This record gives sequence, structure tokens and C-alpha cells, in this order.
Amino acid sequence: MRRRTVTAGNLEEILQVTAPAAAPEQAAAPAAAPAPPREDHGLRTEFEFELPRGYVDEAGTVHRHGSMRLATARDELRPQIDLRVKENPAYLSVVLLSQVITRLGNITDVHAGVVERMYATDVAFLQDFYRRVNSEGHTRAAVTCPHCGGGFEVDLSGGRLGES
Repeated sequence: MRRRTVTAGNLEEILQVTAPAAAPEQAAAPAAAPAPPREDHGLRTEFEFELPRGYVDEAGTVHRHGSMRLATARDELRPQIDLRVKENPAYLSVVLLSQVITRLGNITDVHAGVVERMYATDVAFLQDFYRRVNSEGHTRAAVTCPHCGGGFEVDLSGGRLGES
């Protein structure tokens, strides 16, 4: 098997070349009518969150509220060919989070540099949040009261713990 060095510049080219080809009958088919509007099946693909500390940008503005979309297979495969991840496997979560965070405060271009400058507690929160929405499909967590031992559920996506 031939190895190929990947740089950020040719990543899209490699992904296009390795994408599966269209079936011959699909390629030969004439242009079809526009697709019918999609039905809403109740699938939630974007989740709001509130960071414990918040991201501080260059101007000193604190951004705490954001949203994260569900990850695709491509989102999980892309970091595997990223040179930064190959050099430092711990960087995988930075690249992965930067792909699925769609908004952070009024920042819509969330890239690896933004995630790198977040506080460690916020990155840990986002890693757990990512795991919850992508493997469990929700943002709720079961907790137990340390005083009475009663169990209840909290929603990790918004609001501060202890607030009503």
C-alpha cells in the first residue's frame, strides 16, 4: 500500500478522489425534478450549550453560549488524516470539536485555533457534551443528590446547575 503525505491544502482533493463513485445508472439518468421538501421526522441535529467558564476572544469578550451539530462519519474520519493529529494524537479532540461546533457566542467560524484557546474545563465539558449527543442522542444526565440520595435528571445543554 502506498503512503501519501497529506497537507491541509490537498485534504479536500484527497477526500473527493476517495469518495465513492456514482452508480452508472445514476450517472446516465437525466436531470430529475427537484427533490420534494424533506419531512421533519423529529430528529434533532443541533444542540445548544453553555460553557462553564466561556471562551475569551482577542477583544476580551466572553462567549459562553453556543451550538454543536451531530457528527458525521466524515467528521470522525477527517482528523485521522490531519498532520497535527498524526504528530500529536491528543490534538484529535481539538480538530473534531472545531468541526462540529457551529457557533460560539457571535463567532460562527469556530476553527482549531479557537478550541486551542479555550480553558481546559470548557474543552472537557465539550468533549463530554459531544459524547452525549453523538452516542446517547440527548443532553440529559442522571444525578443523585448528595444529601437526600434522591435521583433526578439535569439537562447539560443550558442553564447553570442549581438554578431553577
